[in-house]
Amino acid sequence: MKILFITHKFYPDIGGIEVNSEILALAFHKAGHEVRLITWTPNTGERTFPFTVIRHPSTAVLMKEHRYTDVVFENNPSLRLAWPAIFFGKPSVIALRTWVNRSDNGDAWQDKFKKMWINRSAAVIAVSEAVRKKCWPGALVIGNPYRQNLFRVLPEVGIKQDFVFMGRLVSDKGAHLAVEALHIITQTQPEKKRLLTIIGSGPQQSQLQELVIKYNLNEQVTFTGALSGEELVKCLNKHHYLLVPSTWEEPFGNVALEGMACGCLPIVSDGGGLPDAVGNAGLVVDRGSAQALANGIISLLTNPQQEQILRNAMPAHLINHHPDTVSKKYLDVIEKAYADHK
Repeated sequence: MKILFITHKFYPDIGGIEVNSEILALAFHKAGHEVRLITWTPNTGERTFPFTVIRHPSTAVLMKEHRYTDVVFENNPSLRLAWPAIFFGKPSVIALRTWVNRSDNGDAWQDKFKKMWINRSAAVIAVSEAVRKKCWPGALVIGNPYRQNLFRVLPEVGIKQDFVFMGRLVSDKGAHLAVEALHIITQTQPEKKRLLTIIGSGPQQSQLQELVIKYNLNEQVTFTGALSGEELVKCLNKHHYLLVPSTWEEPFGNVALEGMACGCLPIVSDGGGLPDAVGNAGLVVDRGSAQALANGIISLLTNPQQEQILRNAMPAHLINHHPDTVSKKYLDVIEKAYADHK
């Protein structure tokens, strides 16, 4: 089967859609399908791929690729790359990786057109129950995969610290709530100086550092800056718990899987797809509340049996999000769309 894989961004760009596109395209190729990936990302980077990657295609190239393929897969709607499909009648499958509507829940003409475009597809996949309910009730829910070859437990790395936050340092990601929760815990349990590592960079970093000083947590909070690859994996492996206190409703939340795969028990906010991302292998707390986050942390610190129940569920949950497991579910949908069209 010839699959035209459409993704707005791709390697060497860094982001959730870029990573998931790479995982799925590699898996489709591994399964024996001919994958041709088109993207607006112009730079090639240093890596090569076993499938064809077409960057910043012209109109003529787009038409040629759509004519050649058996089925079109849009890894999140990308009308500027997908529009030639209307001329060739090939079956299409669309994966919704983020919200279709704008953040204010409005319905601009672009949103309406996007929904019309999604409606013509043979099948729609949503990355979480939250995305399905809010954007496309008829979608099939398939959770995101994670990079299991990178994110893994390193037995040789000793656990020395308590909490880790990783993400862009902007208010939506809730790093300030992690600092405030640490302050609450320190006041509640002054005899134990818990440690927090903040991985990431962004415009809120100076404000976070001021917050650390305000609460006299200088000796308990460490800023590492942005980390990636093995350096990131080693850092995650040094911690017991991953804090994901996003104030924004994350469509899914791959960071929870990545931390879990490195042995961190995730404690996440209840917005969007984060509850799906942790399943029964993580703790979910009220979104936007440092007190709720602190209470959740304390409940685990004081109840090792509860923590062990969650940790025991982590291996099975990670198997459900293994690239082979997830890509098989995607291919089942794509192959059915192709078979029904023939």
